[in-house]
Amino acid sequence: MSERPQIYVVVTDNNEYMSLLAQTLDLPVVKDMTETHGFFLFLQDNILCLKDAKSILNSAIYVDFASPASTYRRQQGGGKNQPLAKAVGLNKKSGLHVLDATAGLAKDAFVLAALGCELTLVERSPIVGVLLCDALNRAEQDADIQSVVSRMDLVVSDSIEYMRSESLAGHSPDVVYLDPMYPERKKSAKVKKEMQTLQNLLGHQDDLEQLLDAALDCAKNRVVVKRPKGAPALSAKPVTHTVESKKTRYDVYMCF
Repeated sequence: MSERPQIYVVVTDNNEYMSLLAQTLDLPVVKDMTETHGFFLFLQDNILCLKDAKSILNSAIYVDFASPASTYRRQQGGGKNQPLAKAVGLNKKSGLHVLDATAGLAKDAFVLAALGCELTLVERSPIVGVLLCDALNRAEQDADIQSVVSRMDLVVSDSIEYMRSESLAGHSPDVVYLDPMYPERKKSAKVKKEMQTLQNLLGHQDDLEQLLDAALDCAKNRVVVKRPKGAPALSAKPVTHTVESKKTRYDVYMCF
């Protein structure tokens, strides 16, 4: 098993926010990214960012629900007729409670929240968790999207443990959504940048069958698994049906 990468928090000018973040995450502090090698959490234009100093792409990732790309997808993504919405079941029922058990950068979760779903975001990485928390806090101050993010609740936890916990007793989600990390094959530089950084930081999830089992036990209605087109299913369990887009396939497991 490879060593976990070292992560540092960049604190300049006695910044209280970043100092508190370092204390909360129990991470060492540096004044700038030239002091050492590793991953760095830092502020850039008041946005919390993550950077892998060893990455050849050498650029930061962050979550911004008000970005032009997020705005375009929210406004022009196809509404409830887009493949993601159909896979979740929004073309048949509105106001669904969706548990995104592999939240990551929460791009799909934000789309579902914009379509009226109540989202529980479960993220296993505390580092990705603080990026999401920072983005949600900023979005709450944005009049255009504050109503959307009000439907998004973040939980930093192991997804399997959370889905099997007593805290969900009587509050099972209608849908569990899974988008497990897999080697990225897309050619977009931006996607490669984000995926490379997250893969270097987190590695690949190796308990996918257990994750699917926990999701099937947890969901009231269905489990939706996002896969690259042409990739094998997550497990040997039969898929009820699939919804396909140009480069992506959504495997739907109905809970009967």
